[in-house]
Amino acid sequence: MQSPASAMDEILISKEFLADPYPILRQLREENPIYWCESIGGWIVTRYDDMVTTFRDVTSYSNEGRLARVVEYLPSESRARFKAFEDHYRTKGLLHSDPPDHTRLRALVTKSMTASMVEAMRGRIQTIVDDLVNTGLDKGGMDVIADIAIALPFAVLARILGTPPEDQHLFKKWADDLLSFQGVNKPGEEILERAQKALVEIRAYLADLIIEKRRNPREDLMSLLVVAESEGNRLSQTELINTGITLLVAGHETTTSLIGNGIYLLLRHTDQWKLLREDPSLLNSAIEEILRYESPVARQPRLVKQDAELGGKQIHKGDMVFQMLNSANRDPAYFIDPDRFDIQRQKNRHIAFGVGIHFCVGAYLARTEAQVVFKTVLDRLSSIRLVEEKPTWDLTKPNSRMLKTLPVLF
Repeated sequence: MQSPASAMDEILISKEFLADPYPILRQLREENPIYWCESIGGWIVTRYDDMVTTFRDVTSYSNEGRLARVVEYLPSESRARFKAFEDHYRTKGLLHSDPPDHTRLRALVTKSMTASMVEAMRGRIQTIVDDLVNTGLDKGGMDVIADIAIALPFAVLARILGTPPEDQHLFKKWADDLLSFQGVNKPGEEILERAQKALVEIRAYLADLIIEKRRNPREDLMSLLVVAESEGNRLSQTELINTGITLLVAGHETTTSLIGNGIYLLLRHTDQWKLLREDPSLLNSAIEEILRYESPVARQPRLVKQDAELGGKQIHKGDMVFQMLNSANRDPAYFIDPDRFDIQRQKNRHIAFGVGIHFCVGAYLARTEAQVVFKTVLDRLSSIRLVEEKPTWDLTKPNSRMLKTLPVLF
């Protein structure tokens, strides 16, 4: 007979948990908010306050080397096969570095992601959305995930990075393979093989792109990174490639989740959908509630750099900590009636985009894309309805809370 701890470990790596994590997360928050999970390979952190601590204390909880840890659980003969994987995640990039390197890299990226620059793109985003909606109207319906939630951010990302539009199909496959091992510290070797193959391919692609941008720089983010200097130091080739991979992978997933989750939640909660249609000024509040209620990034790993105490538990150097953002954003200590979807929610200090120096650099862009999509749906698709009441969640990427498919009719 299993002990309660081992039973919980099995639950936390189950498909059932990924499909509906909230009852178990509530139980952990109440009974064992800093929980060691052997099956995942780290501490599961579920309370809002503890989450904020692990975001802000970058001295103890590090981004550097956190994703490379997955190979350390492999037998030595297997680990040797993943040298390219380990080399990539041992080097520094925007999402796997700490200050001062993170500060320098982030400063360069944010130059092309300012609010004013994103606003300048709003018209282009609207054109892309209108074209996608027109195609759906011609067919009488669409799969929101494939036809808008995935298509839009990749089109926008290609424009920001300066990659050829015809290459967008490559990005989705690479991104899926690179996200599949994240969020669980002990993935299977077949998952790591796909991730390593994607890394080799995407690194070669970006190396060629960098050559082209050096030869012929344009007004795009990759050109800026290629030619930019920060404190007198150019980015190294490795930093350029690593940051490019981060932007390609992370630059779409949150937006895809936000749009897909949002359409589903609004159509599933008919009272809230009716409220928004009657009062479109609630749109921004609705987007924040979507981000809270179904946080696009479900969890994030941190590598413990020095012994620390967290929530009364002793956390040791070398341990992994998994920040369960979807749990923090339903913590009743911060949100009234947290399991209720309420687009008029007044106190909504969610942390869906993180906290502190690692706050998502693409947050304004993701919100802007969501604003354009939801406003277009309100204006042009008033008769939109779900084909199926029960959602089909993508259970292949534990870090992400997103739908696999969402068919709708107009």
